[in-house]
Amino acid sequence: MPKRWHIRPHDRAAVASLERAVGVSSILASLLVARGVTEPAAVKSFLSGTLADLRDPETLPGVPEAADRILAAVKAGRKIAIYGDYDADGMCATAILVGCLQALDAAPVWYVPSRQEEGYGLNAEALSTLASQGTSLVVTVDCGITGVAEARHARDLGLELIITDHHNFADELPAADVLVHPRLPGTAYPFGGLCGAGVAFKLAWAIATRASGASRVTPRLREALLRAIGLAAFGTVTDVMPLVDENRLLVKHGLDNLRTRGGPGLARLIEVTGLTEQSRLESEHIGFKLGPRLNAAGRMATAANGIELLVTDDPARGAQLADYLHELNAQRETEERSLQLAAAKQAKECFDPETDAALVLADRGWHKGVVGIVAGRLAERWHRPVVMIARDPLQGGPAVGSVRSVPGFDVLAAVKACSGHLLGCGGHAAAAGLQVDDAKIDDFRRAFVAEVESRMPEQLRRAQVTIDGETSLGALTLDTVEQLEKLAPFGEGNRRPVLCASGVTLAEPARTMGQSGKTLQLQLLQHGAKIRGVAFGGGDWLPHLPAPGQPFHVAFRPKINEFRGRRTAEVEVIDWRPDGIDVSTDLPELTAAPS
Repeated sequence: MPKRWHIRPHDRAAVASLERAVGVSSILASLLVARGVTEPAAVKSFLSGTLADLRDPETLPGVPEAADRILAAVKAGRKIAIYGDYDADGMCATAILVGCLQALDAAPVWYVPSRQEEGYGLNAEALSTLASQGTSLVVTVDCGITGVAEARHARDLGLELIITDHHNFADELPAADVLVHPRLPGTAYPFGGLCGAGVAFKLAWAIATRASGASRVTPRLREALLRAIGLAAFGTVTDVMPLVDENRLLVKHGLDNLRTRGGPGLARLIEVTGLTEQSRLESEHIGFKLGPRLNAAGRMATAANGIELLVTDDPARGAQLADYLHELNAQRETEERSLQLAAAKQAKECFDPETDAALVLADRGWHKGVVGIVAGRLAERWHRPVVMIARDPLQGGPAVGSVRSVPGFDVLAAVKACSGHLLGCGGHAAAAGLQVDDAKIDDFRRAFVAEVESRMPEQLRRAQVTIDGETSLGALTLDTVEQLEKLAPFGEGNRRPVLCASGVTLAEPARTMGQSGKTLQLQLLQHGAKIRGVAFGGGDWLPHLPAPGQPFHVAFRPKINEFRGRRTAEVEVIDWRPDGIDVSTDLPELTAAPS
């Protein structure tokens, strides 16, 4: 299905005013205006904000009391357990608090439930085990805010429970000793978009200042916090949180800390992914290279391996764990390819992915740790919410599902509306998880598809490419693209700029790259200017692309390619259209366009 192209309108007067006021180029000014950054002070903060611009951790709801209780437990020599989550954000959050407490000479234990055996969040059996082992204080990270029954169980066990989380609430808040959450009801923290690791960083910061008796912390705690900033950046990117406000500051400054202070495990992970040759670490490197490898620990084995990689200071152990996660990720990629083929086959044979409002796919033998990734791939492919359900192979337990949405649609609200057919659910507007009795899958499928049909407006049912402006290929010099890089870090809420060009031709036939053949390399030509283009996942375009010399429109993200110390401007091609179409208006259905 062709995507709709939407070229952002530009307020030329506002662009010119900003260009004069802050001394930036016209293209950078236009991109800032398109992002709503129009005041000189806001531009300065956006382009060169410092860690000093982060809000005082004392203002985050629950942090002061939680920090006091944790520090008191440390001083009393009590056994503390950090209860985390098995995704990268949860692992980073766990490592942040573990590192902070170790810098205080405490010896916290950590516990992360098995994705395969226990599922997400607090569970009563794990709390009982921790209590039996002498734990007296449990601090959750990136989970727990919906654990109402589990909090009651912790109280019955005599456990002190501090819950730190950032996920959406249930109808009732858990009766923990302290709740730390940026959107806690009845409070007014200015930024609710922190991830679990971001919340953990704020708590660690408060603990460190209390332990030091001043805002200037001890050298050992300072190193722990500098490392924690990098981990907070890692969690923010992998949890696809909006890169605005405090998140932008954490990622902007945390990227350097990951490389210089991330520890031997991350250093080796950077090496095996080929990133040591890059002049700097970027958010996309976390999202597409480092993050998947850390997540592989929780998806394919145990998240404890990922946490140990983040906290160890032993070079040999760090390297061993990094190599192991690299291998696990290769296994995950193989599993993902197989599962995606099976799911796409089921979607085409049993449903109509082009017209059905949503897809609910289920089968036995599907890997619980991979269904979420594949759901995201299919949601992107067909631009509709997708539920992937791994049914219990023995038919004796509940089925586990992952849900992925499309931009602008609150999939969690739709899932909750069908909760009468479920054993449990939770998550975000963009992604959710659920448990369902095997016999109720068909009932849930019908209810969910009907719910999406009634809730999802027509304009969200077709993918859209939002374009920041039109340019010529000749304008994409290395200097120009380096100016665009000033808008980094890029990610959710601050996407890498997308531009388009018309009258472009292929200088030579496009060709595929890599073993899968899904990536295209194109040599683009316009008015004598030539630039290399790469289209990830564009292999299906090959039979449809115009022959060399025939003009077409192209949409792309300008990038800098670094190879063996050489930096060149190139483009990541994200869509194209045949010539003869006004791309500034909504495009009609085109049989020649890629589906």
